[in-house]
Amino acid sequence: MNTNDSCPAANAKRSGSDTLFGSGQSDRASSPTARSILLIDDNDDVARAVEIAFRMAGHSVARADTAQDAYSQLALCRFDAIILDLNFTPGKTDGSEGLACLDRILADDPGACVVLLTAHGGVRIAVTAMQAGARDFAVKPWSNTDLISKVEAAIARAPTASAGSSHPASQIGEDRTIHPTQPAILLGECPAIAALRDLIHRIGPTDAGVTITGPSGSGRSLAAIALHASSAHASQDAVWVDLRDAAQWAQFAEIRGTLILRHADRLNEIAQQRLLSALPPRARLIAIVDDLGLTVPALRRQIAVVELRVPPLAERGEDVVLLARHFLRLAAERHGRPLLPLSEGAVDAIRAARWVDEVRGLALAIERAVLLADGDMIGPEAFAAATHPLTAAAQDGSPVSSAKFDLDQTEKALIQAALREYGHNISHAAQALGLSRASLYRRMERHGL
Repeated sequence: MNTNDSCPAANAKRSGSDTLFGSGQSDRASSPTARSILLIDDNDDVARAVEIAFRMAGHSVARADTAQDAYSQLALCRFDAIILDLNFTPGKTDGSEGLACLDRILADDPGACVVLLTAHGGVRIAVTAMQAGARDFAVKPWSNTDLISKVEAAIARAPTASAGSSHPASQIGEDRTIHPTQPAILLGECPAIAALRDLIHRIGPTDAGVTITGPSGSGRSLAAIALHASSAHASQDAVWVDLRDAAQWAQFAEIRGTLILRHADRLNEIAQQRLLSALPPRARLIAIVDDLGLTVPALRRQIAVVELRVPPLAERGEDVVLLARHFLRLAAERHGRPLLPLSEGAVDAIRAARWVDEVRGLALAIERAVLLADGDMIGPEAFAAATHPLTAAAQDGSPVSSAKFDLDQTEKALIQAALREYGHNISHAAQALGLSRASLYRRMERHGL
């Protein structure tokens, strides 16, 4: 399990000027039994009370006031325990959002330690949640001593398999590492990503060969990691093999767990037949390919019993903004920078951009924006050079006319975002975009703005 020394999300949010609760003090506890806690609750008073109580007990607390914020933090690191309010949005009393959040957390990490907070009338819902996999619950108003004791006891207990768990009880406990070092969580709320997560959770526990397709940079490797983390082999490291490198094939003989194959579709037919003969019989096979149709039928039978397609960003709607904010937190923590908000214009620019390297390109653009930021927020000008459709199209052989159309659309959207950001002040918008006023006027005229 992670302590707060190994969980950057649990530290960076509470130190220096970027402290979550305004104390400006470091929460790194010196006790060897210090634990990192994630609190999911929208109530500032509750958050501060929990933070103070657990800090006095030698633990650290990070806070998420929405489910999406919680998923983002859980994708960055694994907390020793999660305290989840069953109703963490004002006006909600039926516990439905808390139960949905619990299901999502446990689906991503069946070993997660979740302790619930509920009002007196929500005890029945809390019991239902415990049957679904929560470790314990506390009733509001709670005793600090009682809540801390419940959380510490819940951490100490080995997880038990719930009725809906995808892992048999024999695979959970001392003999199985259900807390891998790096979380494997697919962020996003669009229907395609929700369906992908569901398929991973259903197919993961089987030994069926799975091939992952989709654009390069869209998150195929993360999907493979998530699939492995859901499998019976999760206690062992998956073995990655680039099939273009013949020397790596020597690893096949020793593999008994998950084998992740890259670029099977780039082998010729003879090499694919040779691969088919060399594949270890007891390994769980996961392949990542660009074009499954380029593999021979006999190989597809082994590696593609199920195909999982990772959608491009263009099909994911508002997920692009959700991911941008996640990468913003990740980059700020990685480089020790303050967590700056995205302006409305920046969000518009992110929505409108054509991300030529998909999620990977978005992450790079956000990291660059964090490093170069010199104000109190990140504006649309930070993404002026983030996409280069013309260059990308020239590289992959696409028609130049199509690339020019994409470039025009991206430029128009970026100008619109800058104008909105600066209240249609031409001088300020031109400066932010690195243009002269005259150049901006010409481009506005060309785009009909």
